[in-house]
Amino acid sequence: MSTLRFRVVEKAFQAKPVEVAVPAERPSDYFAKYVFNREKMFKYLPTAVYNRLVDVMDHGATLDRDIADEVAQGMKKWAMELGATHYTHWFQPLTEGTAEKHDAFVEHDGKGGMMEEFSGKLLVQQEPDASSFPNGGIRNTFEARGYSAWDPSSPVFVVDDTLCIPTVFIAYTGESLDYKAPLLKALRAVDKAAVDVCHYFNPDVKKVVAYLGWEQEYFLVDEGLYAARPDLLLTGRTLMGHEASKNQQLEDHYFGAIPTRVAAFMKDLEIQALELGIPVKTRHNEVAPNQFELAPIFEECNLAVDHNMLIMSLMRKVARTHGFRVLLHEKPFKGVNGSGKHNNWSLGTDTGVLLMSPGKTPEENLRFITFVVNTLMAVYRHNGLLKASIMSATNAHRLGANEAPPAIISSFLGTQLSRVLDHMEESSTDELVVLSGKHGMKLDIPQIPELLIDNTDRNRTSPFAFTGNRFEFRAVGSEANCASGMIALNAAVAEQLVIFKNEVDELIGKGEAKIPAIIQVLRKYIKLSKPIRFDGNGYSDEWKEEAKRRGLDCETSVPVIFDNYLSPDSIKMFESTGVMTRKELEARNEVKWETYTKKIQIEARVLGDLVMNHIVPVATEYQTKLIDNVYKMRGLFSEEETRKLSAENLAIIRKIAEHTSYIKEHVDSMIDARKVANKITDEREKAVAYHDTIAPMLEQIRYHIDKLELIVDDQMWTLPKYRELLFIR
Repeated sequence: MSTLRFRVVEKAFQAKPVEVAVPAERPSDYFAKYVFNREKMFKYLPTAVYNRLVDVMDHGATLDRDIADEVAQGMKKWAMELGATHYTHWFQPLTEGTAEKHDAFVEHDGKGGMMEEFSGKLLVQQEPDASSFPNGGIRNTFEARGYSAWDPSSPVFVVDDTLCIPTVFIAYTGESLDYKAPLLKALRAVDKAAVDVCHYFNPDVKKVVAYLGWEQEYFLVDEGLYAARPDLLLTGRTLMGHEASKNQQLEDHYFGAIPTRVAAFMKDLEIQALELGIPVKTRHNEVAPNQFELAPIFEECNLAVDHNMLIMSLMRKVARTHGFRVLLHEKPFKGVNGSGKHNNWSLGTDTGVLLMSPGKTPEENLRFITFVVNTLMAVYRHNGLLKASIMSATNAHRLGANEAPPAIISSFLGTQLSRVLDHMEESSTDELVVLSGKHGMKLDIPQIPELLIDNTDRNRTSPFAFTGNRFEFRAVGSEANCASGMIALNAAVAEQLVIFKNEVDELIGKGEAKIPAIIQVLRKYIKLSKPIRFDGNGYSDEWKEEAKRRGLDCETSVPVIFDNYLSPDSIKMFESTGVMTRKELEARNEVKWETYTKKIQIEARVLGDLVMNHIVPVATEYQTKLIDNVYKMRGLFSEEETRKLSAENLAIIRKIAEHTSYIKEHVDSMIDARKVANKITDEREKAVAYHDTIAPMLEQIRYHIDKLELIVDDQMWTLPKYRELLFIR
């Protein structure tokens, strides 16, 4: 192999685990060490201020600025005791990442010196430049003013020497420029709508909380190998690379023994995550080589989103201290499974009831069926929007392959729940249903106790599967902000619950009893939402045809899928729930189309550079050596012997010529296609042009590069190969 590649591969294979300083305490002792949670609030804030702040957090009371100064002083004292010297408003712009500007706790003391200062004004509000973040045209370059505002429902935390304050980010004109503001509005909408429906069953319910449990999949690669792959460095994925002889076909990596170096990374990550209040619980090998997963305990949705954004940042930081780089791209390696981020979603009341969980009485089961059926209706009516909420240039590589849900939204319910809904639909009476719980299974092995078996199997091909007491939105991408899918889902469910209550109340107003009215409306919804229910193999071609017949959104073009945000039904839904206005939706789509174009554009540029600076020169050099060898044989052997001996070399020479010729020709064509597309001023049309003309060229060129990788002498190939990237030593 090439000298450079040999050095980085050798260094990677010789790497040893980093020693992790494990705290002597139990995890429960250092959990949330760096979080200003209620325990710290109670300690550092006056009692009256603490009580008012808790009222803001728990009941959505208005945050009065007259308590902000006292809260800020308590926060500053706590943070400085942990070594903090700076503070920042930590927000989530439309970049899929987070943003922060650090300011020191210093002000002039009026005597020629400095003093540590942090006021309520600085806590509550700051002014980032709104024209420098994606804004979809809401802000012109010369209109810079924007505001970040503290979100008290998500606790502040300390990272290194900085106090981080979770905030929303809005334009000077009031439109949201982030994910948190519309998420908070969607959560408020579903809270209000669900409470109103809960009152049919329990008048004591005052609050409904949306819960989220994310499962984060990711890849690890050695840092030296990562640095030697410009495509990984600049795009997050390998734009070329022939699959290794062995990858995941033996199915030996999933849940396998965690490599020692990876275990050290995981342990370090978990300790730091727990100190930041992120309740990580599960870790394991995923299906593909070098692919892993971690997952926390369920949390309130807004907090869970913040924690997922924080954990992705933390993963990148911790990985580097262990000689790794984290890959969060949904498909960094062709030919092996990509990475998703399953969003487990449910609703719960302040009375301790999980609304997606069956009850012990017929009335409790009717409540359960009510929320399940309304969720199905919301998903059915807005299936195209939900697909748009998780779609991206990167996630498009993963969706629809045999390792991820298809790019068609459907819902798996399982045998028992499907039978219950079918029975309700077909029944002519208003009888209430009884659902059975888990049943036992005994094995003929004396040492093994009886197993409790769920009444429903799981379906890994379903994008939106019911899994016992929650729905699992499996189509979310690994590097995505969970908030995008959660905004669409919670807003859609909120709208649907309002429609449901209006229809039930209308029947009650006409003299129908409450329970028969609820069942009558549910029966109609079960029938209407039937097209969204699918329990079969979502990977099959038959399902794609069936989904079309059912009228589900089967579009595959990413830029066109984004159109769902601007459909009349979507605009009506977002505006009626108060989550986003038409102007905000239009701006976000401009950002989505522009981001898609830029990502494909960057990939095309990187591929072109690699072709001209790595692939073609190396292939041509090897071809020259073969040609030289053929000529030298002519001086040693007879013409007939030379013809026989050089036939194989000549065949390879021709293959190299064919592949390099195709590659150079199509790279030139790709550059010309980019020039044409770049002249398009409409962002949607430009994104469509990049999708239709340029994105396919990447795969066509890659095919020939991967063929060259198999032909060219391994010692000459400069880029680390899959067999080196995908197996940690």
